[in-house]
Amino acid sequence: MDPTVAERRLRAISGHLFPLSGDLASSRFSTNPTAGEFVKVEGYSVVLPEKLYTGKWNVYRSARAPLKLLEGYPDHPEIRTLHDNFAYAAENFRDHRYLGTRVRDDGTVGEYKWMTYGEASTSRTAIGSSLVNRGIPQGSSIGLYFINRPEWTIVDHACSAYSYVSVPLYDTLGPDAVQYIVNHASVQVIFCVPQTLSILLSFVSNIPSVRLMVVVGGLDENMPPLPLTNGIEVITFSKLLSQGLKNPQPFRPPKADDIATICYTSGTTGTPKGAVLLHINFIASTAGTCLSLDFNPTDIYLSYLPLAHIYERAYQVAMTHYGVSIGFYQGDNLKLMDDLAVLRPTVFASVPRLYNKIYAGIINAVKQSGGLKEKLFNAAFNSKRRALLNGKTPSPIWDKLVFNKIKEKLGGRVRFMTSGASPLSAEVLDFIKICFGCEILEGYGMTETSCCATTMDGGDMLSGHVGSPNPCVEIKLVDVPEMNYTSDDVPYPRGEICVRGHSVFRGYFKDEVQTREVFDEDGWLHTGDIGLWLPMGRLKIIDRKKNIFKLAQGEYIAPEKIENVYSKCKFIALCFVYGDSFNSALVAIVSVEPEILKSWAESQGIESEDLGQLVNDPRAWAAVLADMDRVGKEAQLRGFEFAKAVTLVSEPFTLENGLLTPTFKIKRPQAKEYFANAISDMYAQLSSSSVN
Repeated sequence: MDPTVAERRLRAISGHLFPLSGDLASSRFSTNPTAGEFVKVEGYSVVLPEKLYTGKWNVYRSARAPLKLLEGYPDHPEIRTLHDNFAYAAENFRDHRYLGTRVRDDGTVGEYKWMTYGEASTSRTAIGSSLVNRGIPQGSSIGLYFINRPEWTIVDHACSAYSYVSVPLYDTLGPDAVQYIVNHASVQVIFCVPQTLSILLSFVSNIPSVRLMVVVGGLDENMPPLPLTNGIEVITFSKLLSQGLKNPQPFRPPKADDIATICYTSGTTGTPKGAVLLHINFIASTAGTCLSLDFNPTDIYLSYLPLAHIYERAYQVAMTHYGVSIGFYQGDNLKLMDDLAVLRPTVFASVPRLYNKIYAGIINAVKQSGGLKEKLFNAAFNSKRRALLNGKTPSPIWDKLVFNKIKEKLGGRVRFMTSGASPLSAEVLDFIKICFGCEILEGYGMTETSCCATTMDGGDMLSGHVGSPNPCVEIKLVDVPEMNYTSDDVPYPRGEICVRGHSVFRGYFKDEVQTREVFDEDGWLHTGDIGLWLPMGRLKIIDRKKNIFKLAQGEYIAPEKIENVYSKCKFIALCFVYGDSFNSALVAIVSVEPEILKSWAESQGIESEDLGQLVNDPRAWAAVLADMDRVGKEAQLRGFEFAKAVTLVSEPFTLENGLLTPTFKIKRPQAKEYFANAISDMYAQLSSSSVN
């Protein structure tokens, strides 16, 4: 094509946009009214052609970065790595409190004690220096095997400053997976706590790459003999810190394209996959997400979501950039509300599972209060909702009369919330927004996109979607004809969500096969999630391309694996395990073995007219579920992989009733629809029992 034609196309695209005046002129664009449906003045996305010469107009970008994807913080282009980010914060917020904990050295819990940004910087240097002094080579993998606490963040900063690669390890993967990750990533140093040290020592002879174990919160007198028989040194964190303070080493700063971390996920096959994330991935992701948000050193953030997961990890990078104080929970989710009451955060990140619990708890309390209190709550809620929908400021009287008491559940000062990891229903999001009187934004992303690929835009009053693209990436939907999803669907384009940009990971560590499976030849990451574009360029998640799905707490489920385990249950002819990202538990539809169930009933003295009556007997449900639990334990299913409720059916799954494929595999979409009422009833039962 003639270059002048290409230039005209670029001018045509640019002609749809004009810069805003003021400070945001360089980073955010408004849209020309002639630009089309998704690029109206109030639009959140712009649509561009995938390829300049022949491309279909199906690539969506943030209206804040329509022509060039964001690589970093616009006001600080010099920040290119995680080391740069913390160095900037340590210099600008040196005397401001940074990391706080309630847990004392003796294990007791009290008020929060704080370490300043400057003190954290000193500790970071000392820990990194000690690793250098022990001859740990640049680029080595450093394992972190403990839950959120200040030392986790300090070690992570040390890795960044001295060009080490952090490798989070976490309990939910199990000891076998931890051993696999340590060997797969050739981890040389592991920071742990006494509890996880015991686990490591149980297979210490099987992790030959490890040279040093550092025990956080351990006492010198409780350390095993040094060194261990295989040459591994075991030392306390406090001793390592002290040694580094005496012999500091200069930083070995990384480059933007150096590996920052290898985040292992549970994956879909049972073997953890290591997502390789670069420094630029983190910087681009957090800079893009925060482009329109306002954080400052007066903010306080509670850290309780696992730092081994990308959601919390990216959040801390962003909070650090703005000088926010990060207070850590005491390590027990059951005591989280107590931590909230003491810390009184202004920023709160959570997942649908907790928001759903808060929602259910408030609704239940209102119903139990009855009478005048219930009427007052409903009047306050409806009045505030109407005001917000109409763009008006709600009357402050409702907060004084009703909602301030509810706000105290999160400490009373929260002004900003986010939800991620799995979908949050529009009903619950709107409820939380009204009751707590603050903005709550939902985002969508994954480890492979360094957290947020999309985020709801501030001020957007429509719920039930995950917002517009992060300014650092572009997104397109790819046709999935076997599921009847196409980008030409009306009224809304639908398809598999594909992401490309500066926050997208570079591949799976030592796994070219799985890397090739998720990337196409044009560099698009295929997420496996199905989405649709709502008006104004908002993305909505509607399905999964594969049978793998997430529960509400973010755990991935491979249902066929669980069904294969349950097939060993004597009562089961065929089992359909179901779950979704709105619920935290699995349920199961069981087609029973008629004769075995009848025989069991006779042995229990249970009389029934026929099999149809027997499968509806609660005693039969309990017996089958107990046997499923037994075989599940024998197969070492993880807690969230157990079905929590069961429905028994006498009708077999067959080709004739449309529930089986010709190769006798369950047709999952059809089974979901066929048993929709039973599935709904089981979740209602579980919800009712959890409230009571």
